[in-house]
Amino acid sequence: MVLPRSSIFRLRQKSLARGIVLSLGAFMVSLRLAGFPHIEDLHGSRWQVVALLAAVWGMGETARCLGRKWSLYHAGVMILLYTNLMILALVAFLVVYP
Repeated sequence: MVLPRSSIFRLRQKSLARGIVLSLGAFMVSLRLAGFPHIEDLHGSRWQVVALLAAVWGMGETARCLGRKWSLYHAGVMILLYTNLMILALVAFLVVYP
């Protein structure tokens, strides 16, 4: 039996799930790198730049899924883009946090 490959692993195809996973993964990794569970030990790390680049890539993947014509799917993708923008801002804040 041959199982079809998901569009998540096909980089040339649009994938909303890939954009969401990249953005949320970058946010979680950035929090971990900043020392999240211990709030008194928050610090910036040079490796958070990689998480920032992953968040930008996730936002780009989400933006690729926008259509030219407005629909409810288009509105949902716009909401996800605003969410990605907030994730990007939080990761950028954690990068420059002393």
